[in-house]
Amino acid sequence: VHWLTYALAVHVGGDPGAAAGVLDSYIGTLDGDGAEFRRNFESSELALYKNQIIAETDGGGTDSIKKALFHLDEIHDVIVDQTGFLMVRLSYQLQLGMFESAIQTISSLFQRGSTEDHSVHGAYMCALLKCDRDTCVEVGKMRGTGTLATLRPLSEEERAILLRAYGSGDNDDAVTNGNSDTNNNIFQEGLVKAFPKSSAIKRIYLTLLSPSSEEFKSAIDQHCQRQIFKGVPSLGWDLSSLYLMEQKQQTGQGTLQPRYVLAKDPIDIKSHPTYRLVVQLVDSYIASLVSNNTFPISGSGTNGEHPPSTLLWAWYLRSILHEQVGEYDAGIALIDKCIKHTPTAVDFYELKARLLEAGGDIQSAADVVDAGRDLDHQDRYINNQATKTLLRAGRGDEARKRISLFTRHEGNPDQNLYDMQCTWYELELADCLRKKGEFGRSLRKYMAVIKHYEDFHEDQFDFHMYCIRKVTLRTYCKLLKFEDELWGLPHYGRAAEEVIKVHLHLSDNPDAKSKEDEEPDYSKMTPAERKKAKNIARKKKKAKAASAAGASSGGGKDGGNANGTNNANGTNKKKSKPHVTDEDPEGKELLALDHLEEAKKFAAILVRHAPKRMSAWALQYDVSIRRGKMLLALQALFKMRSIDPNDDRLFSRIVDYSQKLSAGSQKGHAASEEVIASEFPTLLNNKSLTNYISSAAEKVKADALSSLPLRIAVARAMLETKVGSSGEAVALVLDSKLNVRCVTVETCREALQFMELTGDKHNKEQMKQLIDAKFPFAKDC
Repeated sequence: VHWLTYALAVHVGGDPGAAAGVLDSYIGTLDGDGAEFRRNFESSELALYKNQIIAETDGGGTDSIKKALFHLDEIHDVIVDQTGFLMVRLSYQLQLGMFESAIQTISSLFQRGSTEDHSVHGAYMCALLKCDRDTCVEVGKMRGTGTLATLRPLSEEERAILLRAYGSGDNDDAVTNGNSDTNNNIFQEGLVKAFPKSSAIKRIYLTLLSPSSEEFKSAIDQHCQRQIFKGVPSLGWDLSSLYLMEQKQQTGQGTLQPRYVLAKDPIDIKSHPTYRLVVQLVDSYIASLVSNNTFPISGSGTNGEHPPSTLLWAWYLRSILHEQVGEYDAGIALIDKCIKHTPTAVDFYELKARLLEAGGDIQSAADVVDAGRDLDHQDRYINNQATKTLLRAGRGDEARKRISLFTRHEGNPDQNLYDMQCTWYELELADCLRKKGEFGRSLRKYMAVIKHYEDFHEDQFDFHMYCIRKVTLRTYCKLLKFEDELWGLPHYGRAAEEVIKVHLHLSDNPDAKSKEDEEPDYSKMTPAERKKAKNIARKKKKAKAASAAGASSGGGKDGGNANGTNNANGTNKKKSKPHVTDEDPEGKELLALDHLEEAKKFAAILVRHAPKRMSAWALQYDVSIRRGKMLLALQALFKMRSIDPNDDRLFSRIVDYSQKLSAGSQKGHAASEEVIASEFPTLLNNKSLTNYISSAAEKVKADALSSLPLRIAVARAMLETKVGSSGEAVALVLDSKLNVRCVTVETCREALQFMELTGDKHNKEQMKQLIDAKFPFAKDC
């Protein structure tokens, strides 16, 4: 154990060559007939770990990969994990350009049942097309259903090679001088025919076809008809992964290469040819099913009459397609038909709730998803969805009742959810409390999420001795790499960002702390409103008292039975783990902290561990500018520009920085002032602030699809700096007709707030009309 611990320490310390030497020394002390030289799990894992170290020696160069591949052949007889062995060998063969051998390895993997593993298919494509090493490594790092065909555009020649490999056969390019007739037969007849039951191969085949070809239309037609007939609810989101757009991106070599990105904005999706094709097909299905109860006769689908459920799922798919492009009223009209047809299907209520929420009516969305939850009290997923939507609607008490259905029946459900590290619930509850202005309790919940990640980080020590004893060293190395990336994970990032925002808000508005417990002004209310407000206040106080009592009681039904040693009859019960008492459920200690120092701490963590996250650098700027650290703020601006030079958050902060420099309100060290004076003009494109804003306005006008947040940011800057007229600034927003990118209920609220700044009621009314047309269900816009 001590030898292995030492080797592992040397390895993770950055010296894999020395770690391999330590393992050799350890093996040299063993008897030749020992268990370490026989075929078992421990010896297998140790051999593969040593092989991994050899491959990483000298930076993972070609010579190291060759040595590792030769070592794999030496240890073949002791390996238990044959699939893992083949995957490692395949990686080495691709990096060394041994494509013929790689294809034979892939054949072995397919025969072992890896036809549903998309990483194997990605490697197969690289071998067929004889890709360079960097491309093979890039494809190997893709997750989920990603392959080479979804990474970058394919040439016609490449597409033809892959189609022969996956399609109808005649694949001379895929077959090499293999010794196995079985291997040759697999590749000669094409994977679709060789593995007819593989859903992954059928799905990958769609990505290989040219979107403009008749073969693609026929294949999509077959795929949709088959899935609609089966009633697959996820079909709409499965098809959305085909909405690929080509962009130039910087690769690991530092060059710009064409890469695919997924279209996510409704504007981009609506203009995508694949989306238009799917809409055309689904509309034809609905028309034919309504009139003839069959799919259209196309020679590729299922003939004969179909059950009524086929039309039902065609409506459902069309409703999802409406959702993808922001056509919420049309989507709800169709999903209402589905609910009327089959009122017991939970999926329909969930989709309707999503449409209502995206359309701006969160209260109705909560009611609908809760009605769906009521259809199946055993469905944890729909119960969680109902809880989440209720929290977003600000109905925390109802949400707590829903989530408590799946927690322990005794004690405080919040404590049980904390023990279970249920981060999604704590984040949604924290957001709900923050929107209500309960900043102390909100911070408590955000900090609970952060505490979970600190526990994750400490848990690695619990696994250390176990992994050494069981010789699961490769998995342990993956765990350590995961721990290195822990503070950059999405849930931690979301919690930390919200903690920073709350602290900045409290720093800017010190009175917000005292307003938390203030009662509303009853004198300005009608008798009915006063009665309702007092009832709400009374319920809120009771809920707080119950929460505090439940937290302090340790989770028992009564304070005297917290340890669960005796029940009401005096008989022994199973002892439960006593909970730590929450001595500050209202978060008053957090409210008393130095807000800028707390914000600074979490901003530093985010920019270190999530350096490619735009919001992290935006918050780093916000914190630094408030602390008077102009150089740190400038660094944040440059980092933001390297991520996305066209982001509205960058533009608004550049304008803010320039205004603060001109006002002279922030002075620093002479050396810092010199750096700022020489570097900041590059962010303004070496223009004055007024010219910079004017050029940004011209750029926004020239791009008919430029995002709504950017239009608002430029228009606001024009008003603040008096660049152009007020009418020109308003026109940047109104002329868009909301047919631009990033149009949501939230961004529309920002647009309304901007119109209020202009002081012209007519502008606000025009904006309101556009919002009502785009989001007919929005209640508070």
